[in-house]
Formats: sequence, structure tokens, C-alpha cells
Amino acid sequence: MNADLALFLPSAIDPETAAFNEQLEKLLSTVPPTHTIPPAITRAAREEGKGTFGPVVTDPDAVIRVVPGRGREVPVRITTPKTRAARGVYIDVHGGGWVLGRAHHGDVRNRAIAENVGLAVVSIDYRLAPEDPYPAGPDDCEDATAWVLKHAQSEFGSARLLIGGGSAGAHLAAVTLLRMRDRHGYTGWAGANLVFGVYDVGQTPSSATWGTRNLVLNSEIMRWFGECYAPPSSWRDPDVSPIFARLHGMPPALFTVGTMDPLLDDTLFMHARWLAAGNEGELAVYPGGVHGFTGFPSALGKKANQKSDAWMNSRLG
Repeated sequence: MNADLALFLPSAIDPETAAFNEQLEKLLSTVPPTHTIPPAITRAAREEGKGTFGPVVTDPDAVIRVVPGRGREVPVRITTPKTRAARGVYIDVHGGGWVLGRAHHGDVRNRAIAENVGLAVVSIDYRLAPEDPYPAGPDDCEDATAWVLKHAQSEFGSARLLIGGGSAGAHLAAVTLLRMRDRHGYTGWAGANLVFGVYDVGQTPSSATWGTRNLVLNSEIMRWFGECYAPPSSWRDPDVSPIFARLHGMPPALFTVGTMDPLLDDTLFMHARWLAAGNEGELAVYPGGVHGFTGFPSALGKKANQKSDAWMNSRLG
């Protein structure tokens, strides 16, 4: 499916989105860029409610579990529908450049998925770089997903599985899909919800040439994230950068991205490769959307989340 070329024109950005982006850029100009702060300090500030975007809102009904992993137990955060039985299980992989973020940071969106789509959401609290670089994060995601595959029916009442995530979460979701295909022989997914993902850790042209303008990400921030995650010598390994993988046997996927995201090319390129490998893939492009726009209180983010929910509902029938 081809995207409408008009979506990429500056004139396609609505006034509300343009105003939001301007305010966001001004806000980010008042704080040090992400890559200049030790990760532990950024993480602590977020947990203390002192992050750039304020306190994290958590779901008091979410349940923390641990599942078996290689050499460690993997924490997962489970959100189940309140008013109906689960129609399936959604494996959520949080974003944060493989360096930041926690499973509970996605509570608001995961509660919405649980209620709007009727899915039990299992969000993986994988290990973070640089303390635990590749392959720690992907290993945790693979191990937790293998547990869900084995126990979905008994734990949640349905064996229908979807997977998704945003940013580095979309990257790790794609890596997990490949590992489940190649190492576990599983390709029975109902769908993959891949939101402004990074699929080439070595940076696609839009990421590499973006420059220093900070709209959540810029070229320097993305390179720093990549170097924290894995050594540059490994960046073309398909298990590190899934855009280089053989993509046959992947599930239907929804690819979501905004046009003001340095990772725009990652989504455009991965969507094209997804289709070329014989898979179903839908591309949703949002004019003016910055990186992470679905997590901000804007009409554009609401529109994209509603589209994702409707798409996942369609995958469940």
C-alpha cells in the first residue's frame, strides 16, 4: 500500500499539531539533551516524577509477575480487561532507546488496549543498556514471549497473540518475531502493531541527516542510543538491525509513523521490505507527528491510537 504523497508536505500539518511541535521544541530546549545525561539520573528523575514530561501515571490494577528466562527471571506487567474475557494476548515492548523506559510507563496506553480491544496485555520489563547491552534486552523479550506462547490459553483464556511497541519497543518486537520464527517455529501471530520503530541501529538516512534539532530525538541522540545498545561492528547483524533480516513468514503489521520523526525512513523502509517478503502490511503516516506523538495529549496522537485499536480489533475479527 502506497502512502499519499500529500501527507509528507508541510502544508499537510494541521495548525494544532504545528503549535504543539513548537511548544515541545521550546520545552526541550530548556533541558539538557538525553544523550548528555547519565541514564541512571534520567531514570531516577522519571521515577521521582521529575522528568521532562511530569509524573508517570500508573494503573493500580496492573499485576507484576516474573517468568522464567535464561539465567534470570523476567518481570512482566499484566493488564487485563475489566468488563469482559480477554479475546487474546498483546505482548507490549516499551520504548526508550534500549536505555530508558519501564513497563509501567505504558500503563495508560496498555489499559486502553485492554478495554478498547479486549486484550490481556503483557508488558515486558527487559534489561536496559548500557549496563546490560545486546543481547540482554532481546533475550528477555524472547523468553517472556515464549512463556506467553506456552501459557496464554491457561493464563488468559485465549491463545491468540499480537505483539507491538513503540520506538525501541517496535524494534525489539520485530526482533522477537524473527526469533520466534527461527528459534521456536512460531508464526501464528494475529498481528504486529509497530509504532515509529527503529529498525536500523546504524541509522537510516532520515535519522543520520536530521541534525541537532531536538523533537524528542535527533541524529546525535539516536547514535548515542545505538552505541549504548550494541557495538557499531554489529549494527548490520539482522538480530541487531532487523531491517537486514529475511522477513518471510511475518504476520500482518500496522506501521505507524509521523512525518516529523527522525525515524521516518525506518518505518518507510521496513514497511516496503515487509511487503516485498510477501507479508501483509499497512502504513499509517501522520503529518507533523514527532517521535513519540502517540503518547502526547494531542488530537493527532489520539487519532493514531484509535487507528491502532481499530486495526487490532480487525485482526481479531
